[in-house]
Amino acid sequence: MAVPENILTNQEMEALVDTNDEWIRSRTGIEQRHIANDDLTTSELCTQAAQKAIRDAGISVDQIDLILIGTVTGDVTFPATACFVQEKLGARNAAAIDLQAACSGFLYALNLADGMIASGKIKYALIIGGELLSKIVDWKDRSTCVLFGDGAGAAVLGVADDSGRGIIDSYMKSDGSLTRLLCMEGYGTKVPVEQAIEQRLNYIHMDGPDVFKAAVTAMGDAASIILDRNNLSGNDLDMIIPHQANIRIINMTAKRIKAPREKVYVNVNRFGNTSAASIPLAMAEAKEKGCIQKGDLLLLVAFGGGFTWGSVLLRF
Repeated sequence: MAVPENILTNQEMEALVDTNDEWIRSRTGIEQRHIANDDLTTSELCTQAAQKAIRDAGISVDQIDLILIGTVTGDVTFPATACFVQEKLGARNAAAIDLQAACSGFLYALNLADGMIASGKIKYALIIGGELLSKIVDWKDRSTCVLFGDGAGAAVLGVADDSGRGIIDSYMKSDGSLTRLLCMEGYGTKVPVEQAIEQRLNYIHMDGPDVFKAAVTAMGDAASIILDRNNLSGNDLDMIIPHQANIRIINMTAKRIKAPREKVYVNVNRFGNTSAASIPLAMAEAKEKGCIQKGDLLLLVAFGGGFTWGSVLLRF
């Protein structure tokens, strides 16, 4: 994992917009978030996380066949941020592409890379979730700017051995009819750049109450479906690592699958919603703290704009 050094607390947010610590905590569980300085780019943060993951995996950069980054805040519109990360790493043997599924980006990328490895086309994939959401939030909109933070998380996925460790099952779903509820309409082909800036469409727009309701249902469904088809319950898991968007959504997802609170990893209070970075960031931190061990049964579950949602069941 990698996060910017700068921390913005709820108390400091009070000086920026009409809000307060109690309001933010009670509705989201967030106490602070890491915010990038003006010079930091998504590729730089992704590279920092990637270098740690590669060292931890015990492989060389030359062994990486694919770099796949989940992000909605790439360095530029094109080329892919993964190409910049490839150059920074010196991973010359890899193909490099971005995947855009908002907060579900890391799980979508993990699932696709798993399929490529299973097909025999590649052996090692570097999967990254990285976001600098502070660059696209409207700092005058108190309903959104308090939610998001910056960060990156990375993992190396490789061919399974006979240990039983690896991805057991995965589930992905989307509903494109709800795009308007969570989006950024500026800087695409739909709205000219000048018009986007004039209408403040170059920032995240979110219909909070409707997104909340959809997220609770979708994350609960994603968790339940994958457990049911593997004849498991929430109590069978060693740890659930959900997308860190909102403590109420996390708690309701755990309740839906009857998972004990101590089996749910939470760090939204310290990092806020880091979109595609939140799950790998949480996994890396949980591993570092000893909260997850080799052989543990993990459930990853996410929901994001699109709407997209999904889950991954794996033996760590």
